[in-house]
Amino acid sequence: MAATQRPLRVLIADDEKIIADTLAIIIRNSGFSVTTVYSGNSAVETAEKLRPDVVICDIRMPDMNGVDAANRISQILPTAKIVLCSGHTVALGNLENVDAGGLKFVFLAKPVSPALFLDFLRSYEEHLSIATELQFA
Repeated sequence: MAATQRPLRVLIADDEKIIADTLAIIIRNSGFSVTTVYSGNSAVETAEKLRPDVVICDIRMPDMNGVDAANRISQILPTAKIVLCSGHTVALGNLENVDAGGLKFVFLAKPVSPALFLDFLRSYEEHLSIATELQFA
């Protein structure tokens, strides 16, 4: 008998509340567990408590940009998948800090179709499911 799996935990960090909240509703309605925060500092604090499987993080945010938040989160949770997003080409300059820190991430340019996020989450969830099955085989 297969063990019941918990829903994938997703943390969304974006200072544009309407974008973050709308994306959260779409992802939650697709069966995932979602928490939304609106700053980089909140993303790090929440990730430490929540221990998400996936972090979707805007690059340009107040108090701590998304790249710095993602770097700190990846130190706390090295297995978490990080998705960095931005609609500002100026923010792409922050990605130079990613290579130096060795952060592994997916970058998506805004606007991002919610279907693309859902495809990514379902694919990652399937990957985790297969890895779990292989671990117990």
